Amino acid sequence: MEPLFGVVLALILAVASAANDSCTCATNKWAVCAQDGPGNCTCRLEGSDHPVDCSTLTSKCFLMKAEMMPLKEKRLWRPPHGLLDSDGIYNPDCEESGAFKARQCNQSSTCWCVNTAGVRRTEKGGRSLRCSELVRTRWIYIELTHKRNSNAFHVADVTRALTQLFESRYKLRPKYIAAIKYDPPLIQIRLHQNKKPRWDVDIADVAYYFEKDVNNDSVFHSNSKLTVSVNGDALAIEKLWIYYVDEKPPEFCMRQLAAGISAVVTVVLLTAGVGIAVLLILRWQRTRTYKKFECKEMRE
Repeated sequence: MEPLFGVVLALILAVASAANDSCTCATNKWAVCAQDGPGNCTCRLEGSDHPVDCSTLTSKCFLMKAEMMPLKEKRLWRPPHGLLDSDGIYNPDCEESGAFKARQCNQSSTCWCVNTAGVRRTEKGGRSLRCSELVRTRWIYIELTHKRNSNAFHVADVTRALTQLFESRYKLRPKYIAAIKYDPPLIQIRLHQNKKPRWDVDIADVAYYFEKDVNNDSVFHSNSKLTVSVNGDALAIEKLWIYYVDEKPPEFCMRQLAAGISAVVTVVLLTAGVGIAVLLILRWQRTRTYKKFECKEMRE
């Protein structure tokens, strides 16, 4: 009986181990998953109680918060005069839905307003700064280049390959891909989404996943390197730029522009003043020389 019991126990442990291995989140490598019942796998974001829907993309706000967790756990001495760059990755405040809160602040009580992509759209201020609404990013322009040693592809083939990539990997419906333009080696992609239905992914999340893939830091659990194939040939992406266009213009104040204009006006005025002074001095010298010549003639 004992050998039989050992075999049964080994089978049970093997099944349990396989169940735990299968309990992962395919769309979020930072999710912590647990088997809480037969065939029921629950995943939550690391460091929070927010459940993760692994059938779709995780919101950019939740992803950025999860990315900050390792940084908090492995803190080093902070230089007293070190600068904090809040325009890159930061620990955001998120709504329960995963959306960014309109106002974001860092640890030094500096605050700013963001759009739905989490990108700053106002000057930085103090805790008294008010952000009346979360302005939607409705256009996203993606520009990328492929390596020049790659062969030039047909425009239709590139468009088809990238549309399929965004639809299959990032769950983005083709209707949100407004245009794809290819002028070797530059590829331009324009995403447009006025409103996001609850069942659709947000173009800001898609752009963030795509950026992480291109930078070889995939959010997907497989963490596999992004490969784009055009008719069987690899499209080797070399550089990437992403631009965000909101449904309302940004609210940056005119202080920097005013300072620049003031500097230009000051230079112009100084230049004009120096020029006038030079002219007056030259005129005075000519007048003085003429008077000396007159006096000399009168004495003769």
